[in-house]
Amino acid sequence: MTEAADRIFVNGEVHTLADPDDGGDAVREAVAVRDGEIFRTGRTHDVELLAGVDTDVVDLDGRVLLPGFVDAHTHLTTVGRYLVHADLSAADSPDEAVDLLAERAAEVESDEDGAESAENADWVLGYGYDESTWDESRYLTRADLDRVSTERPVAAFREDMHVAAVNGVALDRFAEALAEAPDETVPTGDDGEPTGVLLEAAIDPIYRAVEPGPAETRAVVEAALAHCAERGITGFHDMVRDSHAPRVYRDLDAAGELTARVRINYWSDHLDAAREVGLATNAGSNMVETGAIKSYTDGSLGGRTARLSEPYADAPDETGQWVVDPEELNETVADVTDAGFQFTAHAIGDEAVDAVLDAYEDASRTDPGEARHRIEHVELADDDAIERLAETGVVASVQPNFLKWAREDGLYEERLGEERTARTNRYREMLDAGVELAFGSDGMPMDPLFGVHQAVTAPAEPQRLTVTEALRAYTSGAAYAGFDEDRLGTIEAGKRADLVALDASPWERDDAIDEIDVALTVVDGEVVFDGR
Repeated sequence: MTEAADRIFVNGEVHTLADPDDGGDAVREAVAVRDGEIFRTGRTHDVELLAGVDTDVVDLDGRVLLPGFVDAHTHLTTVGRYLVHADLSAADSPDEAVDLLAERAAEVESDEDGAESAENADWVLGYGYDESTWDESRYLTRADLDRVSTERPVAAFREDMHVAAVNGVALDRFAEALAEAPDETVPTGDDGEPTGVLLEAAIDPIYRAVEPGPAETRAVVEAALAHCAERGITGFHDMVRDSHAPRVYRDLDAAGELTARVRINYWSDHLDAAREVGLATNAGSNMVETGAIKSYTDGSLGGRTARLSEPYADAPDETGQWVVDPEELNETVADVTDAGFQFTAHAIGDEAVDAVLDAYEDASRTDPGEARHRIEHVELADDDAIERLAETGVVASVQPNFLKWAREDGLYEERLGEERTARTNRYREMLDAGVELAFGSDGMPMDPLFGVHQAVTAPAEPQRLTVTEALRAYTSGAAYAGFDEDRLGTIEAGKRADLVALDASPWERDDAIDEIDVALTVVDGEVVFDGR
């Protein structure tokens, strides 16, 4: 006699998103789950026969059921800080950003208990501003943030986290550290004084100062996990540096309270510590795994620090910066891969993408494809780079939500001009060339349906994917980037029961996918969000 299911999902439109080589995206009506694993898909009538007395029957009422989304690149504590501190992504001008920070300052002032850790309790923090959407398109400055407070340190982080602004209090507090930063990372005004804008390495002392302690880290992680569940995210690859987040994830896992799978990608300056405690790529529990070791190469297009082979359209004398130069990158790749870890590198500009591919071919101790080395972002890859990605098997871990900047009069057009804008984020050409494509968000925003919408409606043909292709990149593609394709990414017998139900079909609403609501999120067979 067949053992009964723990939970069945019936009367739905179940898209398996299976590999097209194995029969394509077969559509079913129902799914049966036992012990956190899918063990049957089929017609509602047949799956209902697997129900027992204690089986939970979930009527999908015609909703679309998909594999759970896997975000292949995010910074979860930053996402959580949007929810705890000032969310500047809502600002549509410098003045509105200042107003939001002033509201946060009032909260900090009145919070006698201090939601922040002792180390950063006096800071007023805001995250996620994007000046490219403002009529007055400029970075926030010291003058703006001095309007928030001249007594407390204030910091506002641009959406890409490669640009920040601080007030006079913060500049005074970190004068010694900023004096040691590269000149180009601390812009000055006509008076020779710092403007309050900080780039790349100059932001590091600010990051260290505002890094939340254990208690606040748990608070922001829990807030961000709730956000994930509401958006159908059942797993994510977190880029972690100098954070208490790994301990929080493991504590939540041990308590049975973790509501999404976590793959922890540690920064390269954590390598020695990772080796000392015996961490290894893919080691861990059912819910928390060690992933890759990560490094930078260049900066961001928003900060004009992404490394380009041709100058910026709006700054003809600038081609960006090396955050980690190619020689150092090669040494790091050799060291990391010699230790047996997967490697991933942030690379946005075309010169940076080439530098990473060179390092993988010249310095990696392991085959890049077998090790599933990754490049994060790959925003401006030329034809040769796309061909090399396909030939080497290096994973392109990309963020389709960045295509919001590829629209007319957007950030890309301002920084790169029209011609190069059409050559950014060429997902169609990558996929056609055979590149392993994994979608993530970088937390900008952490919303898979927004990203899928951007990929499906991309302005240029070389960027545009079908609905099925985009969904696969956010499910099986991201799972592959984390060596998880055998247990995640499709709805098939033997896979873990990580699922998301949508209120409408993205195939039928392909012009408004970002407006579709998540109705249900399931992780390891357990419902972690029910918005029906």
